[in-house]
Amino acid sequence: MRTREQDVEPFVNLSELTEIELLIMRRMREFAIGEHRSLFRGSGFDFVGLRDWQAGDRMSNIDWPQSTLTNFSPMVVREFEQRSTATVIAVADGSLSTRCGIDGIPIAAAIARTIGTIGMSAVFFQDMFGLITFDAQFEQLAAIRPRIGKNQVIHCLDAYQFQTGLQPLKRADSLSMSLAGFMRKTSMVPVISDFLFDGAGAVLQELGHLNSSHDVFIVLIDSAFAFELPPISAGWIEAFDVETGRSKVMSRRALRTLSARTRTWQDEVARMAKAADLDVLRIGVDEQQTAIALSEFIAERRLRKAA
Repeated sequence: MRTREQDVEPFVNLSELTEIELLIMRRMREFAIGEHRSLFRGSGFDFVGLRDWQAGDRMSNIDWPQSTLTNFSPMVVREFEQRSTATVIAVADGSLSTRCGIDGIPIAAAIARTIGTIGMSAVFFQDMFGLITFDAQFEQLAAIRPRIGKNQVIHCLDAYQFQTGLQPLKRADSLSMSLAGFMRKTSMVPVISDFLFDGAGAVLQELGHLNSSHDVFIVLIDSAFAFELPPISAGWIEAFDVETGRSKVMSRRALRTLSARTRTWQDEVARMAKAADLDVLRIGVDEQQTAIALSEFIAERRLRKAA
């Protein structure tokens, strides 16, 4: 899942995604045997309109006559939607702080693996899968329209990891209205973040409003590991905030408490989420445990909704 233009290693590569796919197939068959129904029905693919070409689009979907009118810059494709009973829209934290971590493991790696696991779960259930990303202040929202298939999951992962192929999302009066305006039908909406930002309570309230018409739940990334720094001899340390560009001088003692303070903050986030009637799944950076916990959570939730 890497293009020629990218020189950085992806958080989740193709071989790792294949491992996730195999694990999901093993775990979910236990849930789905005797209960799983084909979700394809109706008259097949429905034409929904034209749009600009995006990476991952099939050549067969290009509208060549329409593209000549734009001199192939950009090319225009016909967009189709296959009827299904479920749509999954992952809302993922793409803020700069998620690119930080420790021992070469950034917080964004856990988020990317969560996107891949939820995406491959959608593939198993033949659900449409799409992506919305947000920054620290929710000022910039970008998205990929939901579609069916493993290639769509790869496209969404590349978009999150390399920040490419995303289309700006039109803003409305509130966050809940902005997200709802992107969703054409009732959707399952996992919101994936460590929630280490100001105003987390207000964001959770908005997500609670969205939950009245969609199935919204929180995937809380346990990022305390990123603040478990090695002991240092210096009495004072200057810390730099990648989000705001501000720096702060703190004592060695205060630095040692960052991990515990992070856990305390995330405990409060989980409490606020539950108060807003949102389910919370907390996951860490262990790859296998994450895949198992997510796949079982999604399977149980998906089958309960389909019943």
